[in-house]
Amino acid sequence: MSMSDKSEDPRLSRRSFLHNMARSALAVGVVGLAGTAFGVGRRKEYVWQIDPFKCIQCGRCATNCVLDVSAVKCVHDMEMCGYCKICTGFLRPGYAEVNEGAENQLCPTNAIQRKYIEGPYYEYTIDESLCIGCGQCVKGCGAFGNGSLYLQVRHDRCLNCNECSIARECPSNAFIRLPVDRPYVIKHEGKVEL
Repeated sequence: MSMSDKSEDPRLSRRSFLHNMARSALAVGVVGLAGTAFGVGRRKEYVWQIDPFKCIQCGRCATNCVLDVSAVKCVHDMEMCGYCKICTGFLRPGYAEVNEGAENQLCPTNAIQRKYIEGPYYEYTIDESLCIGCGQCVKGCGAFGNGSLYLQVRHDRCLNCNECSIARECPSNAFIRLPVDRPYVIKHEGKVEL
């Protein structure tokens, strides 16, 4: 049999065909696997967060979290704070005196700490271990103050459930998904760009 006779033999061409198909399938599989691995590595992960510009301080963050103590905490945006003597997020409306007495405080758990600085200035800080995420201080600060107190999901506590139980109950749809590399909304930086 000569060389030209081998190329016309149907068994060899079928064998060549099957061999070429197997190599092609292997190549497609390797390329597909590499593409999938590349895609998984580039897939963005997201976390739940509260948009402070939509939050209405309804109190559901304190009661609807799957955790015993909510992962939502009050944060204080010091860049916005006026260091007031009379903080409407700290003092209850109709307070008797301007002091730290429990009867004068708006926070039910004493999570806001007030510290004298100088002159008429006080610094207010949040003790997150006491904060239950009720939003009462946020409501007071937003109504009569500058809005430097607001609620945020703290990611060192949050379980990042697929369907956040608080988000499901939020009447203002304030819960949003943010990339894991930028998980917090900083209020003084402005509106959230999604």
